[in-house]
Amino acid sequence: MKKNKEAVYYGDYLQLDKLLDAQALQSEKYAQPAHDEMLFIVVHQAYELWFKQVLHELRSVLAIFRADKVADESLMTVVHRLNRVGKIQQLLNQQIGVLETMTPQDFLEFRDYLVPASGFQSIQFKELEISLGLQRDTRIPFDQQSFYTRINQTDRDYLADLEQQPSLFACVDDWLARMPFLDMDNFAFAEHFKNAIEESLAKDEGILRSNELLSEEELQAELKELDSSRQNFAALFDAKLYQHMQEQGRVRLSQRALQGALFINLYREEPVFNLPFQVLNCLADMDDNMTIWRYRHAMMVQRMLGSKIGTGGSSGHDYLRKTTEKNRIFTDLLNMSTYLLPKSALPALPDSVRSALRRG
Repeated sequence: MKKNKEAVYYGDYLQLDKLLDAQALQSEKYAQPAHDEMLFIVVHQAYELWFKQVLHELRSVLAIFRADKVADESLMTVVHRLNRVGKIQQLLNQQIGVLETMTPQDFLEFRDYLVPASGFQSIQFKELEISLGLQRDTRIPFDQQSFYTRINQTDRDYLADLEQQPSLFACVDDWLARMPFLDMDNFAFAEHFKNAIEESLAKDEGILRSNELLSEEELQAELKELDSSRQNFAALFDAKLYQHMQEQGRVRLSQRALQGALFINLYREEPVFNLPFQVLNCLADMDDNMTIWRYRHAMMVQRMLGSKIGTGGSSGHDYLRKTTEKNRIFTDLLNMSTYLLPKSALPALPDSVRSALRRG
């Protein structure tokens, strides 16, 4: 049923006169227009439009997680919107293939007209990184030095203010750490799981030592790997060891938050953990998709520029490759398998805990 009082015209509603007149070729100002500059502009404008939608979804998710209490029923909204972000990210990754139809020589026809503009100046992408939880002191040195130097004061102030607000990473850390089921009555998840780990590792060691096919050198190598696993598990429950791992940059989540995430992953079939498990999966997928985007972007730049510097003054491909490795946010969720055990090795939860889980 019609609700509006005035008729809406398609072109007016989408403001197509503004949208389709927003492609001004720099090359046209100085020489013959470079044919592929139109593609370059359209693709990057499309990126910014999708960044706008991603930020729209992310802000709504942040509003939920920044509340004092995250209601269980709101997690369905979080999963739905993060899934949408994931679909958009997949589309953005595919869009690189369109840009790759431009040859390096086609790009060189107009590249030098763009200096010093670069992706450094995408305020929406910087907002996305900050809102997710990429901290300035964890960026690569070039980023730390140039993050604010290539943008105007208004944008600088806007991003600086964003850095003072709780990121999604920080909010998720708090949410996981608040899990009420980690310690209740006579149950402590740390001790419950720690015993299962020790039994599993002892069983693995017994299998290795009884394997007559292994040479002494091979046995020692396998035992060394097993000892490394023991150390990882030990840090999970030892505050000093865990702090040392954080200082080394091996983990970012707080110890209690990582325990909460592990509890959810191990017992995800419990109804109360179903949506939290999906939330954690969506966050890991989002981090994966961003890493894939950075990697494909780096490969495209290498193909277009080789070892030339970027228009923004970075080392081009080498810079982008380093950000691919460094600028990950929810790595702890991607590394969760480090601490998992087979279902058959999981100890059953006490009846009182299962009852509490099912009451929510």
